[in-house]
Amino acid sequence: MSLRRRRAAVVFRLTVVISVVAGIVLTALGPATVTGLLPYFTIQSNVAVGLFAGYACWLAWRDRPEPPAALKGAVTLYITITGVVYHLVLANPASPFAMPQPDRALGEALGNQFLHTVVPLLAVADWALFDRRGRLRPRYAAWWLAFPLGYLGFALVRGLVVDRYPYPFIDAGELGYDGVGISAVLFAVAFWVLGLVFVGVDLVLGRVGRGPAPDDPGVVDRPVGEPVG
Repeated sequence: MSLRRRRAAVVFRLTVVISVVAGIVLTALGPATVTGLLPYFTIQSNVAVGLFAGYACWLAWRDRPEPPAALKGAVTLYITITGVVYHLVLANPASPFAMPQPDRALGEALGNQFLHTVVPLLAVADWALFDRRGRLRPRYAAWWLAFPLGYLGFALVRGLVVDRYPYPFIDAGELGYDGVGISAVLFAVAFWVLGLVFVGVDLVLGRVGRGPAPDDPGVVDRPVGEPVG
């Protein structure tokens, strides 16, 4: 990564970290406490992005290799899930799983937007702008489901203890375990497809960045060392 790009990456990733902290702090100013927020996928995915962005920022500052592409793809997918599920499912009045949106004070409303809109957009932009392309593989999309499925198990076990579930589509008290199972399968397929989209975009951009293959008929042979164009 060139010096100019490294500097841009450092500034961008610091912005991500600040946005995560601002989102959590502002949200905690409302009725929810920090410990009360922790069981939510939203908070966990934002914390993961904040920690990862901080680490990647340090690597860029020290001019060290970027973190593993598979790990960054996973973190980016999880925060994308947070944004997509919030806007299309939870905050969408047409969704069967829409949650009532309370009247929020300005600070809490800003925190909500940071966590569900600003941070997901920044994370995807960081992935698109600063990652080396062509390093993701289709099998990663299946591996990336490990955390959402683990979270599902955590939420169901916690629900047995506290009789409360963080999201209506995994509320075993309302849907029953059969209903939660159907919901989980549908969401898992959707998340897998979304992961494949990330892999596909990465591969396409990687090929575009490399240009045509040497055996492409459109490539004219040139002496070794002769500049192209």
